[in-house]
Amino acid sequence: ALRSCARATPTTPAALSPEALTAPGPTEAELDQILTLGARTPDHGKLFPWRFVVLGPLSRARIAEQLAVLAETRDKPAKDQAVLAKLTAAPLTILVVSTPVPAAKPVWEQQLSAGAVCMNLEHAAGAFGYSSSWITDWYSYDPQAVALFGLTEGEAVAGFIHIGTLTEPALERPRPDMAARVTRLP
Repeated sequence: ALRSCARATPTTPAALSPEALTAPGPTEAELDQILTLGARTPDHGKLFPWRFVVLGPLSRARIAEQLAVLAETRDKPAKDQAVLAKLTAAPLTILVVSTPVPAAKPVWEQQLSAGAVCMNLEHAAGAFGYSSSWITDWYSYDPQAVALFGLTEGEAVAGFIHIGTLTEPALERPRPDMAARVTRLP
């Protein structure tokens, strides 16, 4: 069940590895609500410059096998293969694809909209009691790799949002000194 906003808002996603996420993941009904909440972001005049690819365990395993073959052709094959475990660990992964469209709105702002969707998905997952991990890796930028996920010309990976149940304490990374990051103008 969705927690109240007052209870969910102060909690921000902590740093964690997708490998720390296990079953259970969201039900289909919860996933539909998470996607709906994730989509509640600045849409730039109804351009909706992003789309979702919901990756279940079978599709992730198949793509990870294909990526393992591709990793062998890269500069650091052992390192590139090692990160593939992140792709298959969690019960559910939502790929957020940035799909900027030629319009009056700057492409940069459309890309920011896709990033906002990623953050909204993390907060939505947390509101349902799940943990999440937003990552990108080499396969987010390699043209052959992104084609395996169904991306087309002009599209880009905004993030892989891995969702599941946390099995170990999340790492609390150092956060910025807000006094050094905030300027207040009278």
